[in-house]
Amino acid sequence: MAEVIAQEKQGGSRQRKKLVKIDMTPMVDLGFLLITFFMFTTNFTKPNVMDLGLPAKSPTPPKNVVDVRNQVTFILGKDNRVFYHQSSKEDLNSKNLKETNFSGINISKIISEAYNNAPVKENFTIIIEPTDEANYKNFVDVLDNIAISNKERYGITDIKPWEKKVYEELIQ
Repeated sequence: MAEVIAQEKQGGSRQRKKLVKIDMTPMVDLGFLLITFFMFTTNFTKPNVMDLGLPAKSPTPPKNVVDVRNQVTFILGKDNRVFYHQSSKEDLNSKNLKETNFSGINISKIISEAYNNAPVKENFTIIIEPTDEANYKNFVDVLDNIAISNKERYGITDIKPWEKKVYEELIQ
């Protein structure tokens, strides 16, 4: 591992100078063993997963399961825009499709107001409809606000054609 080599100094001096040579090969092996040991024994970061309880698809879609007064619908649009409404197909227009932002205070306030105005509170449902232009972060932000609001009934669906028509009128 280590060698001591004695050499005589040339010249008139009688002193011997000792040179030390250290072989570092075992230290390199030890370093790799330690790195391997710590890689296998450490806990890597576990991914944060949000549990989505999605129902199975039924062969026939249900009709008018949720009354419009017992729901609030969020439409996630492009450029970080979010719209919401509590209207039926016949009543929805550009005046009652309202826009808000992704601030937690605003979305939570909208959810709590809709819940307080719902005639049957145990049937209150939040519907999330992301458009093709929406991004994933906005979707997660809405899900986080639903979790903060302690509302357990929510659904995720595609935007309806009649909602998309009104939505496109507003974004232009």
